[in-house]
Amino acid sequence: MNREYHRWYSSRLGRDMEVLLFGHSGEPVLLLPTSKGRFYQAEDFGLIGALADRIQAGRYVVVCADSVDEESWFNTSIHPHDRVARHDAYEQYLVHEVVPLLMSRSTGGRLTLGGCSFGGFHTYNIGLRHPNTFRRLLSMGGKFETEDFLDGHQDESVYYHSCMQWLPGVSDTAQLTALRRVEMVLAVGEHDFCRPSNENLSKLLWSKDIGNHLAIWWGGTHDWPVWRQMIQHYLPW
Repeated sequence: MNREYHRWYSSRLGRDMEVLLFGHSGEPVLLLPTSKGRFYQAEDFGLIGALADRIQAGRYVVVCADSVDEESWFNTSIHPHDRVARHDAYEQYLVHEVVPLLMSRSTGGRLTLGGCSFGGFHTYNIGLRHPNTFRRLLSMGGKFETEDFLDGHQDESVYYHSCMQWLPGVSDTAQLTALRRVEMVLAVGEHDFCRPSNENLSKLLWSKDIGNHLAIWWGGTHDWPVWRQMIQHYLPW
């Protein structure tokens, strides 16, 4: 399998960022790590191995991005507004720096954004804001509320970076049309503590006539063996 390490200075984040790229051709997939996770996490915990046959066959090109969670959502040393601002810089880094690299190496097809646990949170928090960029969203065991990270603080920036807050107010026809074109998968274990959050987001999306697939993984928990099965199922041949 083709495996590449890339590192460059991101002016948006003001520091070096690292990614791993796997594959030589195929549809583009961007995977985000769990909370405070690193760019090598998906490889270390077997998600890349679960897709190895498909990657080697040229079905997918996968980029695994780094996170800045310790500088944003989990950084209690700064004001909640600044935590969200740091996250926004990370979002801009992904969209304007990582995605172009991935697209330059893929051979076409829809761009999938995916992740497990906090990576699932990022998948929908970012992906729903960019429906013309990310055409498929795959969350595995995600949780989508932001209140626990912001000490009760609320402002316009918080509002627009929490899909559970801004989605109910969407009425723009063009925005709704774009969102309805995105394939959305919310996969969560039957016994995962994040299951209610997935059910709530699925219901909210349907209330806007935004189609989505809520997949309850029977017997599943909030753990890597379940997520490896999920990614094999939802990134098929």
